[in-house]
Amino acid sequence: MSKGNFLHELTGSMSEGAAGNPTVAMIEAAFAHHGLHWRYINMEVTPRDLAAAVRGAKAMGFRGFNCSLPHKVAVIPHLDGLGESAAVMGAVNCVVRRCEEFIGENTDGKGFLKSLESVINPKGKSVVLFGAGGAARAIAVELGLAGVKRITIVNRSEPRGAELVGLLRDKLELDAAFVAWSGDHAIPAETDIVINGTSIGLYAPEARLALDLSTLKPGMVAADVVFNPVRTRFLDDAAARGCRAIDGLGMLVNQGIVGVRYWTGVTPDAAVMRKALESAMGL
Repeated sequence: MSKGNFLHELTGSMSEGAAGNPTVAMIEAAFAHHGLHWRYINMEVTPRDLAAAVRGAKAMGFRGFNCSLPHKVAVIPHLDGLGESAAVMGAVNCVVRRCEEFIGENTDGKGFLKSLESVINPKGKSVVLFGAGGAARAIAVELGLAGVKRITIVNRSEPRGAELVGLLRDKLELDAAFVAWSGDHAIPAETDIVINGTSIGLYAPEARLALDLSTLKPGMVAADVVFNPVRTRFLDDAAARGCRAIDGLGMLVNQGIVGVRYWTGVTPDAAVMRKALESAMGL
């Protein structure tokens, strides 16, 4: 293996072993399909050893790495710079070697945006986003950078939701509003895109997103970040109301595509990656 052909994932959970990590299978399938002599390896790194791990990756010529919780914010002081969206949201999940520097990027929102753009151009659109956690934050920032007209953050925790709205207003000058999530939320009639940015429905096919289904209208786009099940109750309910549904698996695949392109310069085959991901997840 020549210098520069290694990548790794810094995980914070012993449950994410390499053999059971669908991301590993997906990215390595892309490398194999395109004849790239690269490896993507899952590595367990404790918070105490994070700085040493980043220095070691640079010293050994690694072309980059992904990082999961709890490293997405803690890794920033150990990097040489940040990409635009990572700087805005203050979180990194993908590090890329550019010349001799490690630059932090965030592909969470980029993966979602790419999936969304396969159905609708978000520029100038009105969005309702449920949630204000890590995934929702990344999505909101990318939507802001893509030029949405307005975004409403619906969240049960007012401090967290209001903080995200403040970030969108201050850093992106976006027309953003916070609505406290209490009971079944009614979607405003002028809404173009409705997004579940929470974990509601993950591994729970019957879990219900608390919204007033009668306010979902034909032509609206309904998107979910939940990837398992691929078809959530929220998406089924939205499709039954005439909405165009986008599943969370597309977000995962597109995150992988963005990462591989950052690292290798090659845009990988989406169909190959999705097939490998579905196989690894037993779908």
